[in-house]
Amino acid sequence: MTNTMNAATIPEFGPAEVLRLGTVAVPEPGPGEVSIDVAFAGANFAEVLYRQGVVDVPLPFVPGIEVSGRIRALGDGVEGLSVGQPVAALTIVASGGYAEVVTTSAHLVAPVPETDLAVAAAVPSNSTTAFLVLERVARLAPGERVLVHAAAGGVGSQLGQVARLLGAGRVVGTVGSEAKIAAAKAFGYDEAVLRDQAGDTGEFDVVVDMVGGPARRASLDRLAPMGRLVVMGNASGAEDVGVSANELWFTGKTVSGFNLAAFSAVAPEAAGRALRRAVAAVADGTLRVDVETLPLADAVTAHRRLESGATTGKLVLRVR
Repeated sequence: MTNTMNAATIPEFGPAEVLRLGTVAVPEPGPGEVSIDVAFAGANFAEVLYRQGVVDVPLPFVPGIEVSGRIRALGDGVEGLSVGQPVAALTIVASGGYAEVVTTSAHLVAPVPETDLAVAAAVPSNSTTAFLVLERVARLAPGERVLVHAAAGGVGSQLGQVARLLGAGRVVGTVGSEAKIAAAKAFGYDEAVLRDQAGDTGEFDVVVDMVGGPARRASLDRLAPMGRLVVMGNASGAEDVGVSANELWFTGKTVSGFNLAAFSAVAPEAAGRALRRAVAAVADGTLRVDVETLPLADAVTAHRRLESGATTGKLVLRVR
């Protein structure tokens, strides 16, 4: 085994064009970790934030919060996994997935069928997030009404379907353009509307917002008494939206935040359970993931498309 590998790196913060292909040192797994020969890496808006410098990371930095591939080596104390085994993995705690080899906690790894590793790379971040947000954070109950912003995107495409699996009574999604309405409906939403039309959709028990700005204020207004807003992004790049504690007190509403990286760092076993549940749901066909594959050399293109909001479903980078 060589000591260097190919990777896409962020040498400096800036636009998509700062991404560079080059060689870096091959990482070795520490105790409780595994290393993975990466086949595919999911492309996510979180990696755009790393590249823009919104998230403070050391440079040069190898992005990549989820991968699929085969286990390369086991760190001390790892049991239940084997070298050569096909897996999907969350690499979100330390990143590094845009490379030929990555390491992560063994808790954040799930065995997968080897028939389609491209699909497997699309599951760890978005599908796992959907289960954690709706069950653990929003505490969705059967029959409740759910509104999801950015419903045709990577995580939005999973939230609508998981809400259905958990017994939601009505699931509505908002999108940023007319062209995305049909795509959102195909992902399990009863209705899909333009984001500025959310005010005409009624009240909801759970609203999930990764857009921010005007959508966040509208989300609060759409909450029914005892409703729960889950904030998990600010894709619009808008200024923060203040929330009145007195408003929450008077109306009985709740606002919660969810960050998969932070959760995976402090509760890797719980994150791993949700990952394995998501993998099983995709494998048995109860959860659908639409995947478009690009070579790692086109990481710049992938980032441009993620920033433009033009994507539906999931972009996956072919590493090997």
